[in-house]
Amino acid sequence: MFKSLLYKILGLQEKYLRYRLSKTIGVKNTSKKKRHYFNGGLLDLSTLAESEKQKLEEELTRILKEADFEPEKLLEYIKVNGTKVYRIENAGSILNPIGENEGFIYPAKGSRALYLSLALDKKISFKTDEIFVLSKGEINKYYFIYHFYNWYAFKHNIAGMDSESQELLKKYLFETPDTSELQLADIYKLKDAIRQDKASIEFVIKLCRNYEGAKQALNKLKDEGGANL
Repeated sequence: MFKSLLYKILGLQEKYLRYRLSKTIGVKNTSKKKRHYFNGGLLDLSTLAESEKQKLEEELTRILKEADFEPEKLLEYIKVNGTKVYRIENAGSILNPIGENEGFIYPAKGSRALYLSLALDKKISFKTDEIFVLSKGEINKYYFIYHFYNWYAFKHNIAGMDSESQELLKKYLFETPDTSELQLADIYKLKDAIRQDKASIEFVIKLCRNYEGAKQALNKLKDEGGANL
């Protein structure tokens, strides 16, 4: 409920700021609906974005099914695809001081990267790649799938899933900065980040309903003897 309200507020702020900065020159908006001629017909880029989202979620669903929706199997998939995974005791106590949660963490620079490098690898570095950091023990399946969605979208260069866009989103979720300082390019990044965060949450909710609903139906059939299983 709170996040939904926040999205609405950010939407109003974005419209106001976009109006104020509408004459800004030299910034490309990758989020606006545009139409172009393509192979003799009109192509609506908002439709293209929705098509890409559908394809992404179909691929994700296939991967999740192949891994039986098990976080441990998905972590192996993540490692194979070049992302480091850290399983440590009480990961939250290490991540909370820099405003991070357990799960997928975007590439970092500067002091944040230095902190992560010292905490996780015991070395000095002012730049880190994307990583997964989780506490040892059982992993909440749906919490993990939300982070897996974000990681997969990041690896496929989906707009709004880059480090800068996500830092903007984090800033406006947990702080109260002056929105008048936002540049037009930042508004577009924030819009993309909000859209993608919403998409990942909706994907997990839909998956939860479908998966748990199917499991309950299966259990009911077993209990009532409705089929030879």
